[in-house]
Amino acid sequence: MTEIVWTGLEEPSRESCRIESNLHGVTVVSDINGGVGACSYKLQMTEAWEFIDLVVRANGRELELRLTERGWEVDGEDRPDLQAAREVDISVSPLSNTLPIRRLDLAVGESADITTAYIRVPELEVTTDPQRYTRTGENEYLYESRDSDFRRSITVDGDGLVIEYPGLFIRGDR
Repeated sequence: MTEIVWTGLEEPSRESCRIESNLHGVTVVSDINGGVGACSYKLQMTEAWEFIDLVVRANGRELELRLTERGWEVDGEDRPDLQAAREVDISVSPLSNTLPIRRLDLAVGESADITTAYIRVPELEVTTDPQRYTRTGENEYLYESRDSDFRRSITVDGDGLVIEYPGLFIRGDR
């Protein structure tokens, strides 16, 4: 089991995250306290960190996302508009970056364009979000939004977990 703590910088918050791996895959349980993004979530993935399902709770509401062989479901409803997505991106958690970083396994200098199912917290709205990841160093990735001018150089550890996301998050358990 791995335990991680991130501090939100732009919107003061604290995320306490627990990651467990076993024969059935990877489970992440996290609580985010403070700020408008206060929530909790449980994320299930395969052993290769490929998304299976997610439950997010915020403001007394619950949102469930699932990726099946038929496609995406949000609260039990089919969502064909999310078809291009392979991962989720939870607006208030830097853990979201680890899924594409681990799946893409980019060499230094390589880039990949992806689409995520973006969950806006606390609204619990789900939309598509086109992104680009470029591995710029052994433990550095350039994250770019493909539909805005937002970009950040993210520092990660050897497991692809964010250490520093400038202006947004910093890891505090090290």
